[in-house]
Amino acid sequence: MSQRKIYYFDNNATTRVAPEVVEVLLPFLTEHWGNPSSAYRFGSDVARHMEVAREKCAALINADPREIIFTSCGTESNNTAIHSALVTQPAKRHILTTAVEHSANIKFCQTLAKRGNAVTFLPVDSMGELDVHLLAESIRPDTAIVSAIYANNETGVIFPIEEIAALCRAKGVLFHTDAVQTPGKLKLDVKSLGVDSLSLSAHKLHAPKGVGLLYARKNTPYQPYLVGGGQERGRRGGTENVANIVAFGRAADLALATLNDENTRVRALRDRLEETLIRSISGTVRNGSKEPRLPNTANLSFDGIEAEAVLLLLDQAGICASSGSACTTGSLEPSYVLTAMGLSSARARSSVRFSLGIYNTAEEVDHLLKELPPIIAKLRAMSPAEREAKVAAHRGVPKPALFS
Repeated sequence: MSQRKIYYFDNNATTRVAPEVVEVLLPFLTEHWGNPSSAYRFGSDVARHMEVAREKCAALINADPREIIFTSCGTESNNTAIHSALVTQPAKRHILTTAVEHSANIKFCQTLAKRGNAVTFLPVDSMGELDVHLLAESIRPDTAIVSAIYANNETGVIFPIEEIAALCRAKGVLFHTDAVQTPGKLKLDVKSLGVDSLSLSAHKLHAPKGVGLLYARKNTPYQPYLVGGGQERGRRGGTENVANIVAFGRAADLALATLNDENTRVRALRDRLEETLIRSISGTVRNGSKEPRLPNTANLSFDGIEAEAVLLLLDQAGICASSGSACTTGSLEPSYVLTAMGLSSARARSSVRFSLGIYNTAEEVDHLLKELPPIIAKLRAMSPAEREAKVAAHRGVPKPALFS
């Protein structure tokens, strides 16, 4: 039985593991499976490969390999950066972040607030852009850290990270950025950015899930979040996920090599997709600033429909897209990123994110442009009750009596 063709437009949620990455990963599951902390050669050889991967990941962001801490994911990296800033500065209990961070930051900061810390969530404007002057005014004497996302995972809007970092440095405040969405799409240079810490996640750049990194600038106060056997030079306890770390290193190489493709061919595909849908489907609006924005991301509202119904019908056509962050999929609430931008609940609920990648083709975009307009037309022709019943049936919820 042949497998159904998948048209994948959800690369901000996760990416296909590159064949080149699979190739280097497999031997560390089948042959080189020793513990890198072991004293004998079978373990130390594995550790050597892990250090080569660390060098490659450091090269991706122009860091010193000694500044790279391997973690389990971007969430752990984000949590670690904020936790470290608080415990190394016990007199400082304030965290300054934004209302449009990934849930890894939003929910961790909400948890810290319940524990007695002060948290400020800075607003954004209708284009998803941040007022840097307001950020400067919001830094307090007891601010332990400022954490701002580099590029938003839902809209692709890019914050002025270099400017924010310089401002924080001038005020003597630590600055962290969640840069998970940026590798392979933006050139990353922690030296020119001037950040104190930065988070990445391997599965966003064609490596497996389950490994991330935290860049912690040399001489920045640091305290481990996970305490254990002293791995990662005492900065993160727990036996390292060697196979995935080696894979991460290879993916870092590829991300550097495909940077131009993302910013030319992929950008052109995204623009054609977005401009054609806005032109051909009435009541279609882009959410977020057109520039500066990630070259692969388009977030569009389709007036008068629910995104969940659109995604259901797209899935039947083999097309994968999303209504926002994969980490909040299944929530009945509209996207908090879009509502923070001032969008109405109805418009936020009608929004679909398309995020392209290096494996997308012009033919795949053509398929999406063929399938989506009639889907929108079909849903708009239905009554609201009919649309709700269709979505409810998909969720496994019993239909209302009207449709029994």
